[in-house]
Formats: sequence, structure tokens, C-alpha cells
Amino acid sequence: MKDYRIARRSVEVSVGESVRILRELQNFSQNKLAYLSGIPQPTLSALEKGHIKLGVERAKALARALKCHPSVLLFPSWDIQERSAA
Repeated sequence: MKDYRIARRSVEVSVGESVRILRELQNFSQNKLAYLSGIPQPTLSALEKGHIKLGVERAKALARALKCHPSVLLFPSWDIQERSAA
């Protein structure tokens, strides 16, 4: 039992990581997501790598394709309980 770590309750992810995670959970390639969202694959690659910002319009297009709310993509590390305690 000495070689274990206590699990973290949450993990910080970037906007690009949240896009990649949701894409991979749905077994979409970047090309498939590009087709579904209308966003070019090179742009998706740059988003996932954090080279460009997501923006509201891209978030809406990706949210439709990934069947999630745009805020899930725009604010991946938002903790409602932490924010409401302030």
C-alpha cells in the first residue's frame, strides 16, 4: 500500500484538450469532426494543440457536432461549486 497515490477529485484540462477528449470519446477522427462541424481539419488540429483560440462561433459548431453544450468546450475547468461558494 506504500506505492499508491490518492486520486485527485478533478483534473485541469485546456479548451483544446476538452475538444480532443470529447472527439475521441465519440470515436471521431479530426477529419470526421471537420466534416460534421464545417471547421477545417488543420484548424481543429491547431485548436487541440492550443495554437489558436476556440471562439464562440467555433464552439457552437463543435458543440452541435459533438452533441454537447458550448460552455463544456469554452469553460472545461469550470467548477460550479467552487464558484458559488465565493
